Amino acid sequence: MLVDWGLSFGPPIEENASVPRSKNAASLATNKRQRAVQFQNSEPIYPMLYRWSELRTRQCIKLYVSEHVVYSAHSLLNTILLDQAYPLHCIHTAADSYLLAMIPPLLAVLLVTAAGTVSCSPRRHPLDPLSAVELTAVRSAVLASPLVPDRPISFHYVGLDEPDKADVLSYASSSSRRRPVLPRRAFVVARAGGRSHELRVDVTNTSAPSVASHAVHRGAGFPRFTTEEMAAAAGLPPRYPPFVESVRRRGLNVSDVGCGVFSMGWFGGEAGHHQAGGGRLTKMQCFVFGAATANFYARPVEGVTLVVDLDRMAVVGYRDRVVHPVPEAEGTDYRAAKVGPPFTGPVTAPGVVVQPEGSGVKIDGRVVRWANWEFHVGFDVRASTVISMASVYDGDAGTRRQVLYRGFVSEIFVPYMDPEEEWYFHGFMDAGDYGLGVSAFPLQPGADCPANAIYMDGLYANADGQPVKAENAICVFERYAGDVAWRHTEAGIPGQLITEVRPDVTLVVRTVVSAGNYDYTFDWEFKTAGSIKCVVSLSGILEMKATSYTHVNQIKEDAHGTLLAANTVGVYHDHFITYHLDLDVDGTENSFVKNTITPMRNTGDPATGGADTPRRSYWTVRREVAETEADGQVNINSSGGPADLLFVNPSKKTSVGNEVGYRLVPAGATASSLLADDDYPQRRASYSKKQVWVTPYDKSEKWASGLYAEQSTGDDNLAAWSRRNRRIKEEDIVLWYTLGVHHLPYQEDFPVMPTVSGAFELRPSNFFERNPLIRTKPPSNANFPNCSCHI
Repeated sequence: MLVDWGLSFGPPIEENASVPRSKNAASLATNKRQRAVQFQNSEPIYPMLYRWSELRTRQCIKLYVSEHVVYSAHSLLNTILLDQAYPLHCIHTAADSYLLAMIPPLLAVLLVTAAGTVSCSPRRHPLDPLSAVELTAVRSAVLASPLVPDRPISFHYVGLDEPDKADVLSYASSSSRRRPVLPRRAFVVARAGGRSHELRVDVTNTSAPSVASHAVHRGAGFPRFTTEEMAAAAGLPPRYPPFVESVRRRGLNVSDVGCGVFSMGWFGGEAGHHQAGGGRLTKMQCFVFGAATANFYARPVEGVTLVVDLDRMAVVGYRDRVVHPVPEAEGTDYRAAKVGPPFTGPVTAPGVVVQPEGSGVKIDGRVVRWANWEFHVGFDVRASTVISMASVYDGDAGTRRQVLYRGFVSEIFVPYMDPEEEWYFHGFMDAGDYGLGVSAFPLQPGADCPANAIYMDGLYANADGQPVKAENAICVFERYAGDVAWRHTEAGIPGQLITEVRPDVTLVVRTVVSAGNYDYTFDWEFKTAGSIKCVVSLSGILEMKATSYTHVNQIKEDAHGTLLAANTVGVYHDHFITYHLDLDVDGTENSFVKNTITPMRNTGDPATGGADTPRRSYWTVRREVAETEADGQVNINSSGGPADLLFVNPSKKTSVGNEVGYRLVPAGATASSLLADDDYPQRRASYSKKQVWVTPYDKSEKWASGLYAEQSTGDDNLAAWSRRNRRIKEEDIVLWYTLGVHHLPYQEDFPVMPTVSGAFELRPSNFFERNPLIRTKPPSNANFPNCSCHI
């Protein structure tokens, strides 16, 4: 129930115990967190929360502030908005005539919080991520199992072992009262005794969990690094005498140097394979930390590389090859307290979100309903956000229709373009080496997400198997960007000027992953026209190489990057972000169609498509339905001509006979890998040569780089699976799409990079009988007053 709250000023009081606390409520005061708003007379006042009355439509907060307050209305609103744990959802100004008459001059500000509806469903969705109770039960079952007798046991992956797809679809199509309770299982990869164990654990009854299956991985590659083992490895270099000597030789204090774990990749031989008693090796490289700057990436200790056996937790190799000056700390920091004041950057007017009729978002457990969309939001330690069961309501047909069964970021491949000793192995698989979910840190209200956002947590297991909360890892918000959904102005009718416009409001599901130096913002944007747009925005810090160069005129050979500052080179590199998209367009039996645009000469003969006119050329479309996986691989930058790439349901047609479908629309970031096919990093990520792969659905094929990506050899990845050349025509098929960026660093990328984005859109194509927004009601608040306050 939505409650109308009043906010007045007075001495701090204990918060009313009956006040509901939720992530989308405007909870401005707590007994633990009461910050004073300072007035001109330096007398602090504190927010005091009390119950006012109950309303059905929205929550309101009235704030009465006398004019002698030092803060302008903008400042006061900013103070309130920023000094709260949970965001407000809309805001506008108003005057209270009674108070103006009683205590002139007085400003009255009405804050209206349009809270989205959030509820907890008593029955769990079959695709819900594992709960804390379930994760704890998984740990208990694994530790109690005689199948893994070695100790210690380290948990590297614990995720939902999702039910069979047919069972989930049956569950979704059943009435809520008749839905079956599907079994709850976890898939676990744990390390013990130098081996990787795969277990499936039944946690349907968390009081009596049981190991349903067990296997030992004996092939290439290893599971992701855990945070705990990386922290343990970081403690080794300061105790290793050759390293201490190298640090001193560079005039540094050992206490100021920290080292990180870097996957050593695979460069032939059996290095990536499990062997009895064999070590799991990694490389470590180091940076200068300290109070002078938080940007330690800009201060590498170049030339020093350690090799560590993670199973033994011991240094087993070391090389100090070359000495370069450590770049200075000055000018490298990005923290507000270090770069100002004064703040000389551009200043924009603050803005707020206005939702006078409340939020349109409804969340039931982890199921999101908004406008004509419904979908499930999950979370995984490797993939971070997972979108499932996305369906769109067709207003003309009066029914809800399937679009996407499951979608997530499968891998991020980042190869660096420096072949030297300290850099040649820098070819990261961010999801498979480190995990995206474990790097999804809390989103910052008002910055990462707007004021009308609703937040969702994630859960994952640490190395000990204990549940860890990824707090505020996901935000969901309605976006009002001022875009137009459709419009037309007609001036051709005498005496009339007809204008019809519908604004484009969208729903965004956002996660930010800080994978070491890089920050990736992942947006799933749902549009009322039926589209799903996936946007990846890159920011963060470059990987930098220390050098003796201080000016570009000193560089006589390939520096493998850009000189950004004295002694600092930003190394060339790529980003390849691969999505797993199990499209179910109006059902599971789909086909992949390439509509290639083909230029034609006008022959003048209607039998060949020509016409007896002066026109000499035109283009038409050549339609090709992919039969097997070999036909489902596309480099969209190839010279074969532009094409529309569609996913159609041949068994479903519109009233005029077109197959219903969705098409893939690239929107920038379409680079593909330029590495040689026989280069080792490319063999591990051989799928990065093409942006589009289409495969038949296989529950086990989730990760483009393979289940064991760290030190993988490329024998178990997307390209390897596709060599089976399975049938994809009129089958349950999966789209794998890779966004690609060749990153040539520039000085504007230093010390922290402005955001650059790439995207693609899944857009309905003959899916609806007509524009699904044609009957959308025109906006009623076209003349809604500007909320800016001028005092």
